[in-house]
Amino acid sequence: MKRQVSYQWRLREVMATRGIFNATDLSPLLFRRGIELSSVQVWRLVAQVPERLSLPVLAALCDILDVTPTDLIATRAEAVTPRRTADGGAEIVDLATTIRPKRARITPER
Repeated sequence: MKRQVSYQWRLREVMATRGIFNATDLSPLLFRRGIELSSVQVWRLVAQVPERLSLPVLAALCDILDVTPTDLIATRAEAVTPRRTADGGAEIVDLATTIRPKRARITPER
């Protein structure tokens, strides 16, 4: 059985509970902890869900907001049941390898 893993990035929500409402307010706080990010990078960190995050940045965010990583990242794992086909699980045929196109014939106009 497969498991589907997902996560929710809660930085903006946690920032709001601490009275920080703008990404620009976060930049100097990160800089004081040795994290130098451009204003666009900080905005993306706040406004979007990151696919990758360095541990120093995560540690700095936890220090700034006085939280743990589990407060910033809510994870979920669910069991995924395999899909069943209407024909009861019959073998799938790859049409690209079993059906060959016929060669076209070009005939002169009469």
